[in-house]
Amino acid sequence: MGVSKTELFTERQNELASIAKTLGHPARIAIIEHLISINACICNDLVNELGLAQATISQHLKELKNAGIIKGSVEGTSICYCINPEAWNKYRGLFDAFFVHLPTLKIAACSTNCGD
Repeated sequence: MGVSKTELFTERQNELASIAKTLGHPARIAIIEHLISINACICNDLVNELGLAQATISQHLKELKNAGIIKGSVEGTSICYCINPEAWNKYRGLFDAFFVHLPTLKIAACSTNCGD
């Protein structure tokens, strides 16, 4: 596999790509949606809610925590997770700016020679 040339891109481009990669799994989207809906969660609740194995949930939580999207605190033998509002608002702003500054595309913008 080739070496990534991230230095060729802006900090914003690298940051958007990194968070998009983190969000690129439906289980992580479901975890985020669940955490937002209840404003806190213990990992075992996610196992019951999503129907995935504990180890799978833990792996996804680790990725979300490494990206800073969620934070966790130890409560007894469990870890209670919640959305990190500072990171959430930062990433939301990055994506908002990304989509706002790009033009709205029309169907006719791509010629029929492009393929499907």
